[in-house]
Amino acid sequence: MSLLEMAAILLAGLAAGTINTVVGSGTLVTFPTLLAFGVPPVVANVSNTIGLAPGSVSGAIGYRRELRGQRSRLIRLGSASLIGGVIGALLLLVLPEEAFRAIVPVLIGLGVLLVAFQPGVRAWVDRVGGGRTTPENGSWWVWVLVLLTGVYGGYFGAAQGVLLVAILGIGLNETIQRNNATKNVLAGLVNGVAALLFIIIAEVDWAIAGLIAVGAVIGGQVGASVGRRLPPWLLRCVIVVVGCVALVSFALG
Repeated sequence: MSLLEMAAILLAGLAAGTINTVVGSGTLVTFPTLLAFGVPPVVANVSNTIGLAPGSVSGAIGYRRELRGQRSRLIRLGSASLIGGVIGALLLLVLPEEAFRAIVPVLIGLGVLLVAFQPGVRAWVDRVGGGRTTPENGSWWVWVLVLLTGVYGGYFGAAQGVLLVAILGIGLNETIQRNNATKNVLAGLVNGVAALLFIIIAEVDWAIAGLIAVGAVIGGQVGASVGRRLPPWLLRCVIVVVGCVALVSFALG
């Protein structure tokens, strides 16, 4: 690997770590970069997941202020992310990529719409529920959807954050910043458990994983600093834009 390639992967990791902390979809930066340098797709996906896992931890630490008072919620929803991440990582190793490519754009598009119209959808959910207060840790369907998002995240992960923010925004009575902090922890759990499985049973390019990890850790801190300064409406717009970019990327791919 040349110095130019190493620098490009390091910068891609930094960008991905920043984007993942603010929104999600950092994989859309690192994964194509690795493919452009001739890394086989599965090795690229595995090495990328391992490299981005430390960035998720960094982003969660950066958002620790917004995580206060959410311990029980994180334990409950975190169990769904862990289960989903294990399933998704195993599917990556046994299923062809085409198995998920058909549904991925649909999921991302749905997530973008839910985030864009979140206030109205949230009000509709409240009306349908007869004005009942949403449980602190979310209704049963929030756990189920977080698990399914974990399956997707363990398999590939691009725009996992968009989907999580959409689910949490509708299912929880919280600010978008606190939901974003929760999203970072849940996505981090998915990436972490998938990375652990890949380390044990998959082929890893450790040079690539290490470069991405260094960049992602730095990016996690940058993303936390930037993300918490964004007003709710602007953060929602950023999420929608990144989601749309993900859709275009999949369409062109």
